[in-house]
Amino acid sequence: MSRTVVASLDLTDARTFMEHDPLEFFAEVRASEPVYWHASSDGRPGFWVVTGYTDVVSCYGASDALASGRGTVLDVLLRGDDSAGGRMLAVTDRPRHRELRALMWRALSPKVLGTVALKIEERTAALVEAALGPEPFDFATRVAEHVPMNTICDLLSIPDADRPDLLRWSKGALTGADELDSLESRNELLLYFMDLAQRRRADPGDDVISTIATGLIQGEPLSLEEVALNCYSLIIGGDESSRVSAVSTVKALAEHPGQWRALRAGDVDPDTAVEEALRWATPSFHFARTATRDHVIGGRRIRAGDIVTLWNISANNDERAFAEPRTLDLSRSPNKHVALGHGPHYCLGAFLGRAELRALLSVLARTVRHVEITGPATRIESNFLNGYRSLPVRFLPG
Repeated sequence: MSRTVVASLDLTDARTFMEHDPLEFFAEVRASEPVYWHASSDGRPGFWVVTGYTDVVSCYGASDALASGRGTVLDVLLRGDDSAGGRMLAVTDRPRHRELRALMWRALSPKVLGTVALKIEERTAALVEAALGPEPFDFATRVAEHVPMNTICDLLSIPDADRPDLLRWSKGALTGADELDSLESRNELLLYFMDLAQRRRADPGDDVISTIATGLIQGEPLSLEEVALNCYSLIIGGDESSRVSAVSTVKALAEHPGQWRALRAGDVDPDTAVEEALRWATPSFHFARTATRDHVIGGRRIRAGDIVTLWNISANNDERAFAEPRTLDLSRSPNKHVALGHGPHYCLGAFLGRAELRALLSVLARTVRHVEITGPATRIESNFLNGYRSLPVRFLPG
Protein backbone atom coordinates (compact mmCIF):
# COMPACT_ATOMS: atom_id res chain seq x y z
CA MET A 1 0.00 0.00 0.00
CA SER A 2 1.43 3.35 -0.97
CA ARG A 3 1.57 6.44 1.22
CA THR A 4 -1.18 7.92 -0.95
CA VAL A 5 -3.50 4.98 -0.36
CA VAL A 6 -2.87 5.04 3.42
CA ALA A 7 -3.74 8.72 3.50
CA SER A 8 -6.87 8.24 1.41
CA LEU A 9 -8.89 6.47 4.11
CA ASP A 10 -10.53 8.75 6.67
CA LEU A 11 -10.52 6.93 10.04
CA THR A 12 -12.69 9.65 11.58
CA ASP A 13 -15.60 8.71 9.32
CA ALA A 14 -17.77 5.79 10.46
CA ARG A 15 -18.65 5.09 6.81
CA THR A 16 -15.03 4.09 6.22
CA PHE A 17 -15.63 1.00 8.35
CA MET A 18 -18.86 0.21 6.51
CA GLU A 19 -17.40 0.57 3.03
CA HIS A 20 -13.91 -0.92 3.52
CA ASP A 21 -12.59 -4.08 5.15
CA PRO A 22 -10.65 -2.75 8.16
CA LEU A 23 -8.70 -6.01 8.51
CA GLU A 24 -7.40 -5.80 4.95
CA PHE A 25 -6.63 -2.10 5.33
CA PHE A 26 -4.70 -2.49 8.59
CA ALA A 27 -2.77 -5.52 7.30
CA GLU A 28 -1.43 -3.34 4.50
CA VAL A 29 -0.73 -0.45 6.87
CA ARG A 30 1.23 -2.69 9.26
CA ALA A 31 3.36 -3.85 6.34
CA SER A 32 4.04 -0.41 4.90
CA GLU A 33 3.75 2.30 7.56
CA PRO A 34 2.78 0.81 10.96
CA VAL A 35 2.83 4.19 12.73
CA TYR A 36 1.58 7.05 10.58
CA TRP A 37 0.22 10.55 10.86
CA HIS A 38 -3.44 10.86 9.89
CA ALA A 39 -3.92 14.27 8.31
CA SER A 40 -6.26 16.85 9.78
CA SER A 41 -9.58 17.56 8.08
CA ASP A 42 -12.58 19.84 8.47
CA GLY A 43 -10.69 22.03 10.92
CA ARG A 44 -10.04 19.11 13.29
CA PRO A 45 -6.53 18.13 14.35
CA GLY A 46 -4.57 15.27 12.83
CA PHE A 47 -3.51 12.28 14.93
CA TRP A 48 -1.11 9.34 15.04
CA VAL A 49 -2.31 5.86 14.02
CA VAL A 50 -0.52 2.98 15.81
CA THR A 51 -1.27 -0.45 14.32
CA GLY A 52 1.36 -3.06 15.30
CA TYR A 53 0.77 -5.32 18.30
CA THR A 54 4.10 -4.55 20.02
CA ASP A 55 3.70 -0.80 19.58
CA VAL A 56 0.07 -0.84 20.77
CA VAL A 57 0.94 -2.82 23.91
CA SER A 58 3.87 -0.51 24.58
CA CYS A 59 1.63 2.55 24.28
CA TYR A 60 -0.94 1.13 26.71
CA GLY A 61 1.85 0.70 29.25
CA ALA A 62 3.35 4.16 28.73
CA SER A 63 0.86 6.04 30.89
CA ASP A 64 3.59 8.46 31.96
CA ALA A 65 3.92 9.69 28.36
CA LEU A 66 0.45 8.97 26.95
CA ALA A 67 -2.39 10.27 29.11
CA SER A 68 -6.10 9.41 29.19
CA GLY A 69 -7.40 12.50 31.01
CA ARG A 70 -8.33 14.45 27.86
CA GLY A 71 -10.32 11.49 26.54
CA THR A 72 -9.89 7.97 25.19
CA VAL A 73 -12.21 8.01 22.16
CA LEU A 74 -11.00 9.65 18.93
CA ASP A 75 -14.25 11.47 18.11
CA VAL A 76 -14.30 13.06 21.56
CA LEU A 77 -10.66 14.18 21.39
CA LEU A 78 -11.13 15.70 17.96
CA ARG A 79 -13.88 17.91 19.39
CA GLY A 80 -11.85 18.91 22.45
CA ASP A 81 -11.36 17.61 25.97
CA ASP A 82 -13.69 14.98 27.48
CA SER A 83 -15.94 16.78 29.96
CA ALA A 84 -15.60 13.81 32.35
CA GLY A 85 -11.79 14.05 32.40
CA GLY A 86 -10.34 13.57 35.88
CA ARG A 87 -13.69 12.42 37.27
CA MET A 88 -14.61 9.22 35.37
CA LEU A 89 -12.21 6.28 35.78
CA ALA A 90 -11.61 5.67 32.08
CA VAL A 91 -10.52 9.29 31.48
CA THR A 92 -8.48 9.86 34.62
CA ASP A 93 -4.74 9.58 35.08
CA ARG A 94 -2.58 8.70 38.05
CA PRO A 95 -2.48 9.25 40.94
CA ARG A 96 -6.27 9.74 41.16
CA HIS A 97 -6.88 6.96 38.63
CA ARG A 98 -5.21 4.43 40.93
CA GLU A 99 -7.30 5.52 43.93
CA LEU A 100 -10.57 5.61 42.01
CA ARG A 101 -9.87 2.21 40.46
CA ALA A 102 -9.16 0.73 43.90
CA LEU A 103 -12.52 2.03 45.16
CA MET A 104 -14.46 0.57 42.21
CA TRP A 105 -12.47 -2.67 42.28
CA ARG A 106 -13.82 -3.38 45.76
CA ALA A 107 -17.26 -3.70 44.19
CA LEU A 108 -16.26 -5.56 41.01
CA SER A 109 -13.48 -7.98 41.96
CA PRO A 110 -13.81 -11.68 40.97
CA LYS A 111 -14.10 -12.56 44.66
CA VAL A 112 -17.16 -10.33 45.04
CA LEU A 113 -18.67 -11.41 41.71
CA GLY A 114 -18.18 -15.16 42.09
CA THR A 115 -21.88 -15.86 42.55
CA VAL A 116 -22.84 -13.62 39.63
CA ALA A 117 -21.49 -16.09 37.07
CA LEU A 118 -24.15 -18.66 37.98
CA LYS A 119 -26.95 -16.16 37.43
CA ILE A 120 -25.43 -15.13 34.08
CA GLU A 121 -25.58 -18.73 32.85
CA GLU A 122 -29.15 -19.17 34.08
CA ARG A 123 -30.26 -16.01 32.26
CA THR A 124 -28.39 -16.96 29.07
CA ALA A 125 -29.86 -20.48 29.10
CA ALA A 126 -33.40 -19.17 29.48
CA LEU A 127 -32.99 -16.72 26.58
CA VAL A 128 -31.38 -19.28 24.24
CA GLU A 129 -33.86 -22.04 25.07
CA ALA A 130 -36.77 -19.67 24.41
CA ALA A 131 -35.35 -18.97 20.95
CA LEU A 132 -34.74 -22.61 19.95
CA GLY A 133 -36.63 -23.87 16.91
CA PRO A 134 -36.99 -23.49 13.15
CA GLU A 135 -38.10 -19.85 13.23
CA PRO A 136 -35.37 -17.27 12.54
CA PHE A 137 -34.82 -14.52 15.10
CA ASP A 138 -32.47 -11.59 15.67
CA PHE A 139 -29.83 -12.85 18.09
CA ALA A 140 -28.70 -9.29 18.87
CA THR A 141 -32.04 -8.05 20.16
CA ARG A 142 -33.58 -11.28 21.45
CA VAL A 143 -30.60 -12.69 23.35
CA ALA A 144 -27.37 -10.65 23.30
CA GLU A 145 -28.69 -7.32 24.54
CA HIS A 146 -30.45 -8.81 27.59
CA VAL A 147 -27.53 -10.55 29.30
CA PRO A 148 -24.94 -7.80 29.94
CA MET A 149 -27.47 -5.06 30.66
CA ASN A 150 -29.36 -7.15 33.21
CA THR A 151 -26.12 -8.36 34.77
CA ILE A 152 -24.77 -4.87 35.36
CA CYS A 153 -28.22 -3.69 36.47
CA ASP A 154 -28.28 -6.52 39.03
CA LEU A 155 -24.94 -5.31 40.39
CA LEU A 156 -26.21 -1.74 40.55
CA SER A 157 -29.60 -2.84 41.99
CA ILE A 158 -31.49 -1.09 39.20
CA PRO A 159 -35.26 -1.72 39.38
CA ASP A 160 -36.55 -4.01 36.61
CA ALA A 161 -38.97 -1.35 35.38
CA ASP A 162 -36.10 1.07 34.64
CA ARG A 163 -33.96 -1.35 32.62
CA PRO A 164 -35.58 -0.92 29.18
CA ASP A 165 -34.91 2.83 29.38
CA LEU A 166 -31.31 2.21 30.41
CA LEU A 167 -30.80 -0.18 27.51
CA ARG A 168 -32.25 2.35 25.06
CA TRP A 169 -30.07 5.17 26.42
CA SER A 170 -26.97 2.94 26.48
CA LYS A 171 -27.42 1.98 22.83
CA GLY A 172 -28.13 5.60 21.90
CA ALA A 173 -25.12 7.03 23.76
CA LEU A 174 -22.55 5.53 21.40
CA THR A 175 -24.57 4.71 18.30
CA GLY A 176 -27.50 7.12 18.29
CA ALA A 177 -29.27 8.19 15.12
CA ASP A 178 -27.22 11.42 15.17
CA GLU A 179 -25.07 13.46 17.53
CA LEU A 180 -28.12 15.11 19.15
CA ASP A 181 -29.70 11.71 19.80
CA SER A 182 -26.43 10.47 21.36
CA LEU A 183 -26.12 13.59 23.52
CA GLU A 184 -29.68 13.23 24.79
CA SER A 185 -29.06 9.57 25.63
CA ARG A 186 -25.90 10.42 27.59
CA ASN A 187 -27.71 13.18 29.48
CA GLU A 188 -30.60 10.89 30.36
CA LEU A 189 -28.18 8.30 31.76
CA LEU A 190 -26.30 10.86 33.84
CA LEU A 191 -29.49 12.43 35.24
CA TYR A 192 -30.80 8.98 36.15
CA PHE A 193 -27.62 8.06 38.02
CA MET A 194 -27.36 11.46 39.73
CA ASP A 195 -30.76 10.85 41.27
CA LEU A 196 -29.95 7.25 42.18
CA ALA A 197 -26.57 8.17 43.69
CA GLN A 198 -28.22 10.72 45.95
CA ARG A 199 -30.73 8.17 47.21
CA ARG A 200 -28.11 5.43 47.75
CA ARG A 201 -25.84 7.81 49.63
CA ALA A 202 -28.70 8.63 51.97
CA ASP A 203 -29.78 4.99 52.33
CA PRO A 204 -26.96 2.67 51.15
CA GLY A 205 -27.38 -1.00 50.30
CA ASP A 206 -24.86 -3.68 49.30
CA ASP A 207 -24.78 -2.75 45.60
CA VAL A 208 -22.05 -1.17 43.47
CA ILE A 209 -23.63 2.31 43.42
CA SER A 210 -23.77 2.35 47.22
CA THR A 211 -20.12 1.29 47.39
CA ILE A 212 -19.03 4.12 45.10
CA ALA A 213 -21.39 6.69 46.64
CA THR A 214 -20.21 6.03 50.19
CA GLY A 215 -16.54 5.34 49.44
CA LEU A 216 -13.75 7.80 50.24
CA ILE A 217 -10.69 8.90 48.28
CA GLN A 218 -8.08 10.62 50.44
CA GLY A 219 -10.75 10.94 53.10
CA GLU A 220 -13.26 12.68 50.82
CA PRO A 221 -16.40 11.24 49.19
CA LEU A 222 -16.89 11.52 45.44
CA SER A 223 -19.28 14.23 44.28
CA LEU A 224 -22.66 12.99 43.13
CA GLU A 225 -21.66 13.89 39.59
CA GLU A 226 -18.53 11.74 39.89
CA VAL A 227 -20.61 8.82 41.16
CA ALA A 228 -23.03 9.27 38.25
CA LEU A 229 -20.22 9.49 35.68
CA ASN A 230 -18.66 6.26 36.89
CA CYS A 231 -22.01 4.46 36.94
CA TYR A 232 -22.52 5.73 33.39
CA SER A 233 -19.13 4.26 32.47
CA LEU A 234 -20.04 0.90 34.00
CA ILE A 235 -23.29 0.73 32.05
CA ILE A 236 -21.75 1.75 28.73
CA GLY A 237 -18.66 -0.43 29.12
CA GLY A 238 -20.48 -3.42 30.56
CA ASP A 239 -23.32 -3.36 28.07
CA GLU A 240 -21.95 -2.35 24.69
CA SER A 241 -18.71 -4.36 24.57
CA SER A 242 -20.24 -7.59 25.90
CA ARG A 243 -23.28 -7.31 23.64
CA VAL A 244 -21.32 -6.87 20.43
CA SER A 245 -18.83 -9.57 21.49
CA ALA A 246 -21.67 -12.07 21.90
CA VAL A 247 -23.11 -11.24 18.47
CA SER A 248 -19.70 -11.54 16.79
CA THR A 249 -19.10 -14.86 18.54
CA VAL A 250 -22.33 -16.43 17.29
CA LYS A 251 -21.65 -15.15 13.78
CA ALA A 252 -18.13 -16.63 13.90
CA LEU A 253 -19.36 -20.03 15.12
CA ALA A 254 -21.95 -20.21 12.34
CA GLU A 255 -19.28 -19.38 9.75
CA HIS A 256 -16.72 -21.86 11.10
CA PRO A 257 -18.50 -25.22 11.40
CA GLY A 258 -15.30 -27.07 12.32
CA GLN A 259 -14.82 -24.88 15.38
CA TRP A 260 -18.51 -25.21 16.23
CA ARG A 261 -18.20 -28.99 16.17
CA ALA A 262 -15.07 -28.85 18.33
CA LEU A 263 -16.90 -26.70 20.87
CA ARG A 264 -19.90 -29.02 20.96
CA ALA A 265 -17.68 -32.08 21.31
CA GLY A 266 -15.84 -30.56 24.26
CA ASP A 267 -12.54 -30.59 22.38
CA VAL A 268 -11.61 -27.05 23.43
CA ASP A 269 -11.12 -25.61 26.89
CA PRO A 270 -13.94 -23.09 27.56
CA ASP A 271 -11.63 -20.46 29.04
CA THR A 272 -9.29 -20.73 26.05
CA ALA A 273 -12.26 -20.45 23.69
CA VAL A 274 -13.41 -17.26 25.46
CA GLU A 275 -10.06 -15.58 24.79
CA GLU A 276 -10.25 -16.40 21.08
CA ALA A 277 -13.83 -15.14 20.95
CA LEU A 278 -12.68 -11.85 22.50
CA ARG A 279 -9.75 -11.52 20.09
CA TRP A 280 -11.98 -12.32 17.14
CA ALA A 281 -14.66 -9.84 18.17
CA THR A 282 -12.39 -6.96 19.35
CA PRO A 283 -15.40 -4.80 20.32
CA SER A 284 -13.50 -1.48 20.37
CA PHE A 285 -11.73 -0.56 17.15
CA HIS A 286 -9.40 1.77 19.00
CA PHE A 287 -8.60 3.74 22.13
CA ALA A 288 -6.89 7.10 22.15
CA ARG A 289 -4.34 8.92 24.28
CA THR A 290 -2.69 12.36 24.36
CA ALA A 291 1.09 12.68 24.55
CA THR A 292 2.20 14.56 27.67
CA ARG A 293 5.79 14.85 26.41
CA ASP A 294 7.81 14.04 23.33
CA HIS A 295 7.87 10.29 22.87
CA VAL A 296 9.04 7.73 20.28
CA ILE A 297 6.66 5.05 19.00
CA GLY A 298 7.86 2.57 16.39
CA GLY A 299 10.65 4.91 15.39
CA ARG A 300 8.34 7.91 14.90
CA ARG A 301 8.75 10.95 17.12
CA ILE A 302 5.49 11.99 18.81
CA ARG A 303 5.30 15.56 20.08
CA ALA A 304 3.78 16.63 23.39
CA GLY A 305 0.08 17.38 22.84
CA ASP A 306 -0.32 15.02 19.86
CA ILE A 307 -3.32 12.66 19.78
CA VAL A 308 -2.28 9.01 19.53
CA THR A 309 -4.77 6.30 18.51
CA LEU A 310 -4.13 2.64 19.38
CA TRP A 311 -5.94 0.31 16.97
CA ASN A 312 -6.93 -2.84 18.85
CA ILE A 313 -8.47 -4.34 15.72
CA SER A 314 -5.09 -4.17 14.00
CA ALA A 315 -3.00 -5.34 16.97
CA ASN A 316 -5.27 -8.37 17.47
CA ASN A 317 -4.72 -9.37 13.86
CA ASP A 318 -0.99 -8.70 13.67
CA GLU A 319 0.66 -11.71 11.99
CA ARG A 320 3.80 -11.15 14.08
CA ALA A 321 1.83 -11.77 17.30
CA PHE A 322 -0.84 -14.27 16.18
CA ALA A 323 -0.26 -17.11 13.72
CA GLU A 324 -2.87 -17.01 10.93
CA PRO A 325 -4.90 -14.37 12.76
CA ARG A 326 -7.90 -14.62 10.41
CA THR A 327 -8.30 -18.28 11.26
CA LEU A 328 -10.74 -18.76 14.14
CA ASP A 329 -8.98 -21.19 16.49
CA LEU A 330 -10.82 -21.69 19.77
CA SER A 331 -7.82 -23.61 21.13
CA ARG A 332 -5.37 -20.77 20.34
CA SER A 333 -2.82 -20.48 23.15
CA PRO A 334 -1.13 -18.28 24.14
CA ASN A 335 -3.57 -15.57 23.17
CA LYS A 336 -2.43 -12.26 24.60
CA HIS A 337 -4.97 -10.11 22.77
CA VAL A 338 -5.75 -6.50 23.64
CA ALA A 339 -9.52 -6.72 23.22
CA LEU A 340 -9.89 -5.62 26.87
CA GLY A 341 -7.01 -3.16 26.77
CA HIS A 342 -3.71 -3.47 28.57
CA GLY A 343 -1.83 -1.73 31.37
CA PRO A 344 -3.24 0.60 34.02
CA HIS A 345 -6.54 1.04 32.15
CA TYR A 346 -7.16 -2.68 31.62
CA CYS A 347 -10.93 -3.26 31.55
CA LEU A 348 -12.39 -3.21 35.07
CA GLY A 349 -15.26 -5.41 33.91
CA ALA A 350 -13.04 -8.09 32.33
CA PHE A 351 -14.27 -10.78 34.74
CA LEU A 352 -17.90 -10.08 33.86
CA GLY A 353 -17.20 -9.94 30.13
CA ARG A 354 -15.45 -13.30 30.23
CA ALA A 355 -18.18 -14.84 32.41
CA GLU A 356 -20.84 -13.75 29.92
CA LEU A 357 -19.01 -15.21 26.92
CA ARG A 358 -18.21 -18.41 28.82
CA ALA A 359 -21.90 -18.80 29.67
CA LEU A 360 -22.91 -18.20 26.05
CA LEU A 361 -20.46 -20.80 24.71
CA SER A 362 -21.50 -23.31 27.36
CA VAL A 363 -25.23 -22.90 26.76
CA LEU A 364 -24.88 -23.03 22.97
CA ALA A 365 -22.75 -26.19 23.10
CA ARG A 366 -25.20 -27.87 25.48
CA THR A 367 -28.53 -26.98 23.88
CA VAL A 368 -28.03 -26.06 20.20
CA ARG A 369 -27.32 -28.64 17.49
CA HIS A 370 -27.04 -26.25 14.53
CA VAL A 371 -26.47 -22.49 14.21
CA GLU A 372 -27.53 -21.00 10.89
CA ILE A 373 -27.34 -17.39 9.72
CA THR A 374 -30.59 -16.66 7.89
CA GLY A 375 -29.95 -13.14 6.57
CA PRO A 376 -27.38 -10.38 6.30
CA ALA A 377 -25.92 -9.05 9.55
CA THR A 378 -26.17 -5.26 9.93
CA ARG A 379 -22.99 -3.52 11.02
CA ILE A 380 -22.96 -0.79 13.65
CA GLU A 381 -22.04 2.48 11.95
CA SER A 382 -19.16 3.62 14.12
CA ASN A 383 -15.41 4.17 14.05
CA PHE A 384 -15.22 3.13 17.72
CA LEU A 385 -17.61 0.22 18.31
CA ASN A 386 -16.86 -2.83 16.14
CA GLY A 387 -19.74 -5.22 15.62
CA TYR A 388 -23.28 -5.80 14.43
CA ARG A 389 -26.58 -4.31 15.52
CA SER A 390 -28.54 -7.27 14.17
CA LEU A 391 -27.84 -10.92 13.30
CA PRO A 392 -30.71 -13.04 11.93
CA VAL A 393 -30.14 -16.67 12.92
CA ARG A 394 -31.85 -19.99 13.51
CA PHE A 395 -30.93 -22.24 16.47
CA LEU A 396 -31.93 -25.88 16.01
CA PRO A 397 -32.14 -27.80 19.30
CA GLY A 398 -30.28 -30.96 20.04
